[in-house]
Amino acid sequence: MSPADGQDQARDWPSGFDHPILSESLRLVRARLGETGLEGVEQEVLERLVHSCGDPAIAPLLRLSPGACNRGMATLLAGATILTDTAMAAAAVAPMARRTFTNPVHSVLAWAPQRAQAGGTRAAAGIERALAAHPGAVVLIGSAPTALERLLAMVEAERVAPPALVIGMPVGFVGVAESKRRLAASGLTQIRLEGSRGGAGLAAAAVNALLRRAWLDQAARAEGFSAP
Repeated sequence: MSPADGQDQARDWPSGFDHPILSESLRLVRARLGETGLEGVEQEVLERLVHSCGDPAIAPLLRLSPGACNRGMATLLAGATILTDTAMAAAAVAPMARRTFTNPVHSVLAWAPQRAQAGGTRAAAGIERALAAHPGAVVLIGSAPTALERLLAMVEAERVAPPALVIGMPVGFVGVAESKRRLAASGLTQIRLEGSRGGAGLAAAAVNALLRRAWLDQAARAEGFSAP
């Protein structure tokens, strides 16, 4: 067995955690991507993103602040709440959360009014209350740049504590690029996709990659294995 084969075996430990189709899909994604300059969990986040959208061309759009993945994993392992901007993203994350650290997963729409105020959105209104209720959460934004803008404004004004991690991947053309540029300049711990790409599925894929890796690393430590 070559060193590379051993690394792949360790990455997929324990046997049976991933469905064989997913394992084979990620192997093919890895081959398509080639050298990315990323290692460890950062590479795994990229692979899950590519797997979720079927397009390796998103690779140059991924941005990770220093230590973002490790901080996110530590926070998730500690049981942090995961907040999402849509019910769709929450539904995509909940199964992995249940399989791993049973993190509470909530859409901020649970805190939103039935109707948005003029010029606003329900997600933007909901995130203000959700962040106050769950300081130190991991926050996923896949659809609503208005929610990302509200989050950034609240943190800047010191109305809420900074989230442990922001996964900023709103999709679309209205306000999306601007919100991502503001996130980039915020100094918050973050994972984001530049440009107009994003969506609930991609934001969920990023946090699912962190949950998976944190769970496998914990299991490896418990069994005396070395983490890949």
